[in-house]
Amino acid sequence: MKVTLLGKKIGMTQVFDADRRLIPVTVIEAGPCPVTQVKSTEKDGYHAVQIGYRPQKEHRLSKAARGHLKKAGVDPVSELQEFRADADHGLNCGDVLTVERFEEGQKIDIIGTSKGRGFQGVVKRDGFAGGPASHGSMFHRRGGSYGFCQWPGHVIKGKKMPGHMGDVQRTVQNLQIVKIIPEKNLILVKGSIPGTRGGQVAVRTAKKQKTSKA
Repeated sequence: MKVTLLGKKIGMTQVFDADRRLIPVTVIEAGPCPVTQVKSTEKDGYHAVQIGYRPQKEHRLSKAARGHLKKAGVDPVSELQEFRADADHGLNCGDVLTVERFEEGQKIDIIGTSKGRGFQGVVKRDGFAGGPASHGSMFHRRGGSYGFCQWPGHVIKGKKMPGHMGDVQRTVQNLQIVKIIPEKNLILVKGSIPGTRGGQVAVRTAKKQKTSKA
């Protein structure tokens, strides 16, 4: 069964494998995530599982949220997120998902929100080379001509221009689990993932696993 957990990015470090090779890893604290709702085709029109994350004081939740979690038999949590699931997922309200559902060496996908960079120009945002750096050129870090005069008379949609950069959802696929520490709810993943330290991420079983060529 495909598994999805909510967690947060702790930071990056490095470990050594059995052959004494250095591996850069990202440490993720994932779960425990209680199942707060199970949706079915008969009742809701599709199969999905809603899970919770981050324990929260009950008085900080709305009355509707408290009733929803009480009906599921789950302690108060601040984050709820729903994921599509197969009909035979075998989960029920109150079940708790932990990192033990993953295995070392397994491929996973990480969904996170990239760091916000604010309003940026085309050199930083899209890697433009810019113009001459010499005096008098009057063209250093600009993007140049953007639109047309007579036809179509406007800037083409999707044109690379200055604007908001970062703070968008990104998915990194097929990252390998290097190590799992169940007692601390930690997953060590090879490579980097989107977002800043402390940012919330979703960890799921890889959807498009790469197969090695013979």
